[in-house]
Amino acid sequence: MPSIAKEVVKMVARVQKWGNSQGLRVSKEILEKVHIAIGDAVDVSIQKGAIFIQPVKQLRGRYSLKDLIAHMPKDYKRGEEDWGKPMGKKAW
Repeated sequence: MPSIAKEVVKMVARVQKWGNSQGLRVSKEILEKVHIAIGDAVDVSIQKGAIFIQPVKQLRGRYSLKDLIAHMPKDYKRGEEDWGKPMGKKAW
């Protein structure tokens, strides 16, 4: 089995107050190495007393339902769609 070398990139950051929240600034180099861009969603978790930040893994597609709904026209009216007569041997 081939060996996978894991590159370690470190930086020192300071927790700062931003409005009513606290935040960390992360260098562009680190974000690029983990494929996170400005505006991307991230998972933040605590494991054994350490904070872990990683990109959100989307199971299907590259858009979230919330983002898709936000782009729907304001005058959109939902309704039933007619898919035609049933086909095959299944009973509806």
